Amino acid sequence: MTTTADTTWVAVCPLADLAVERGAAALLGDVQVALFRLADGTVHAVQQLDPFSGANVMSRGIVGTRGGEPTVAGPMYKQVYSLRSGLCLDPVGYEPRPGHEPVLVTYPVDVRGGVVHVGAAR
Repeated sequence: MTTTADTTWVAVCPLADLAVERGAAALLGDVQVALFRLADGTVHAVQQLDPFSGANVMSRGIVGTRGGEPTVAGPMYKQVYSLRSGLCLDPVGYEPRPGHEPVLVTYPVDVRGGVVHVGAAR
């Protein structure tokens, strides 16, 4: 773990442990995140909690694209989210659970020395 001005970087796993276009769950302290390694070599991290179902399942979502934007479709009700911004691009007729916004929290990712580091706010 390393710390910069506003971010604590947590070493999560070797890049080689992430299958391309498949999700993996990880813990940042007590926060669950979903990691996605894309075919272009980038890695994205979003919250594991699905705001529509309330289940920690986003790492089981389906990776895709919309207009060149990398996306993940939630495994429960199939809402489509941007992996870059976390915005819900298609709510498929559902409303998020009360008290939840239709957006996923995104986390910065840095791959150093073949190890995936995810940034958490300090």
